[in-house]
Amino acid sequence: MAERLVGRQAPDFTMETVTGDGKDFGKVSLTDYKGKWLVLFFYPLDFTFVCPTEITALSDAYDQFKALDAEVLGASTDSIHSHKAWLTTPRDYNGLGNINFPLASDITKKVASDYGILIEEEGIALRGLFIIDPEGELKYQVVNHNDVGRSVEETIRVLQALQSGGLCAMNWKPGDKNL
Repeated sequence: MAERLVGRQAPDFTMETVTGDGKDFGKVSLTDYKGKWLVLFFYPLDFTFVCPTEITALSDAYDQFKALDAEVLGASTDSIHSHKAWLTTPRDYNGLGNINFPLASDITKKVASDYGILIEEEGIALRGLFIIDPEGELKYQVVNHNDVGRSVEETIRVLQALQSGGLCAMNWKPGDKNL
């Protein structure tokens, strides 16, 4: 049976990363985001069809996330070398080009497993998106079938609702009263 994550401390992680320009390798841990909101999203594979639409849309909205004191981190079970190749391939050739946040490699599949989104028989992650608050509590998760992309606007709306500090009704938008 799946374990509930929302409302609990987010599973810790350490993953290797590639910067959004594809130039530098590094490492990232959940503790690196202490004191900030984190939008952590998983996608199935590099060089696919739906994934680049999500990644580039999140990158295009990066300034909106930064304005909300949130960082964005993308991850898949691909290697950092695959990420680098995808980042250094122009968008016109099924690449990403430069993006505004790093991509992490969960090549061991441990993080996808810890977050409950690993498709074990395929060795890839579902489209899981998690919002983690500045204290490390997992506040929101959404998991999509890999055929369907997520909504940047909904992610930003939910982040704003979580930051509003109150109860938010259905279709709450910034400026609406809390319950």
